[in-house]
Amino acid sequence: MIDAIDQLHKPKILIVDDNMEVLDFLEDDLSDQFEIARASDGVEALEVLNLRLIDLIVCDVMMPKMDGFEVCKIIKSTPNHAHIPIILLTAKNTLNAKIEGLEIGADAYIEKLFSPEYLRAQIHSLLLNRNKIKEFFISSPFVHVKTSTVQKNEESLFLEKIYDVIQQHLADPNLDVEKLADLMNLSRPTLYRKIKSISDVSPNELINMARLKKATELLLHHDYKIFEVSFLVGFSSHTHFGRNFQKHYGMSPREYIQEINNKKADI
Repeated sequence: MIDAIDQLHKPKILIVDDNMEVLDFLEDDLSDQFEIARASDGVEALEVLNLRLIDLIVCDVMMPKMDGFEVCKIIKSTPNHAHIPIILLTAKNTLNAKIEGLEIGADAYIEKLFSPEYLRAQIHSLLLNRNKIKEFFISSPFVHVKTSTVQKNEESLFLEKIYDVIQQHLADPNLDVEKLADLMNLSRPTLYRKIKSISDVSPNELINMARLKKATELLLHHDYKIFEVSFLVGFSSHTHFGRNFQKHYGMSPREYIQEINNKKADI
């Protein structure tokens, strides 16, 4: 099943538990399919997150220093970590405990003693759902941001904000990762990590795709010349625009317009 998630790289799982035997058990059970990072309490878990890119967290609830509920609450309220799925593990089997875990943002809540197969199934399900978001976002950047009818999660809210900021400054040829980070009130490394974890593209690639997407809209639905469109979407020159367009669509802007018109004529 791991191939369905990532054929090139093992997803990175952070396991958090104050019981060394549980940590050893989880690492032994999951390390064949995932790259494992460990933390023995909530404070250490947050330190690991600031040092490594993590795809998913499996965290015990009952721990010293900082329990799993507090860990989850902090992570889900931190912009550069809020997108990371969290599975809480607990000996508490009360309905109130489950509700508390889900209300603070946990993506799944598993009671001890749990089936290792069930835990792996939960991990795969959460990672596959995130990969579907990545794939859709890469193929159609921003399409779903404004039109989705489902309840918005942390990722879609972040993408919506990115969308608004880029659209507001699209004509600015100086819009790059540095300026985007400033506009988002994030450091450059934080913005890079956040976008990369959600979309698998870099911030500069994201800006470029947004420019090209807007360019196709202007070319097809408005009476602009190609050189006019290139400046309206922030390219420094007509030539630069043409090269980027050719690389992304496999044809020049003029060929793209002609192909779309031919398809319309055939309908």
